[in-house]
Amino acid sequence: MNKKPGIVVTGASGRMGQMLIETIQASGSAELVGAVEREGHAWVGKDLGEVMGGTAIGITVTDDPIVAFSKAQAVIDFTAPKATLEFSSIAAQARVVHVIGTTGMSDEEIAQLEPASRHAVIVRAGNMSLGVNLLTKLTEKVAAALDEDFDIEIIEAHHHHKVDAPSGTALMLGEAAASGRGVKLSDVRDSGRDGITGARRKGDIGFTAIRGGDIVGEHDVLFAAAGERIVLRHIATDRGIFARGALKAALWGLDKKPGQYDMLDVLGL
Repeated sequence: MNKKPGIVVTGASGRMGQMLIETIQASGSAELVGAVEREGHAWVGKDLGEVMGGTAIGITVTDDPIVAFSKAQAVIDFTAPKATLEFSSIAAQARVVHVIGTTGMSDEEIAQLEPASRHAVIVRAGNMSLGVNLLTKLTEKVAAALDEDFDIEIIEAHHHHKVDAPSGTALMLGEAAASGRGVKLSDVRDSGRDGITGARRKGDIGFTAIRGGDIVGEHDVLFAAAGERIVLRHIATDRGIFARGALKAALWGLDKKPGQYDMLDVLGL
């Protein structure tokens, strides 16, 4: 019997980290071989199963990603931009697939992934769900079909713990809309409205961020013109969709050449 590919989860104590751990363990298609947390975290040095409230599973949470990655074929990373950049270098040295679900990365930080992608597969996406990636393609097609008489606004809602805005998914949708119109999002992005801002500039792509309660994730792409509106919508009610998508990406990347990919590649879209 072929050995299942080994996967390491970074940011193991977080909500997504724990969801990823549970998804990998239940999958039957991969084996959890490591869990990483930041130096000084209360989980470091303890059995992962026990700190998650269950029985011991023989995996000790570590703050040493080099050791953890050396045992794996892939690492799934939903942490923070600075940590993700550090992990990308280590993953490249270990020649393991690096699946990145980290949001809030700047263009400069994303550019810093390029050296690592020469040596390892990187799959990075603002959202790992099938539905959102279909929405991304639809957004690009609708934006391409409509002219600037239709204003584009991306409205996103998340739980009150989320620290970045607009969300990575909202920015991914904005990039898709900009691509459909043949422009750069950086040239038409409008996400800082407050006070007397003046009339909306024609051709801009606007962003509105809502934070509250335990909202998992809701994204609307609004195309508004005089007399009519088109709304494309995705609502997530279970974080498991992101974990399952990330696992799918990790397994997909195992036989691919080094480079940077996204979920559209994984899903063949």
